[in-house]
Amino acid sequence: MPSESDAADREGLTDLQRRVMFEAGTERPFHNEYWDCKTTGEYLCRNCGAPLFESADKFDSGTGWPSFTRPAAEGAVTEKVDVGHGMIRTEVVCAKCRVHLGHVFPDGPGPTGQRYCMNSASLKLKPAADE
Repeated sequence: MPSESDAADREGLTDLQRRVMFEAGTERPFHNEYWDCKTTGEYLCRNCGAPLFESADKFDSGTGWPSFTRPAAEGAVTEKVDVGHGMIRTEVVCAKCRVHLGHVFPDGPGPTGQRYCMNSASLKLKPAADE
């Protein structure tokens, strides 16, 4: 996990955003910025601005967090084993700056069967030009 001093843009982050991105925290389900967002566009890393996910790959997982079937491009995110909280999960971090984004689970819809369950606190939506 990157230290807060490694952040590209620490100013303007809320306590929740800092806790999620730099301490692998989790925001509350159904009480976050993008869980039910229907705006088309590109989801970027809130820390470094790297493109991470596309709204076309977003789906309603019923979990209360924004969920995607795949990253925007190969290599956009990095996955690693997370054995915290008495569970074995796959953590997802930004490949560019390594901040915590969320977790991926093998219970998503086609075509990938994956559910990239992300924290809104780690994302920033760049709406499509026609929005």
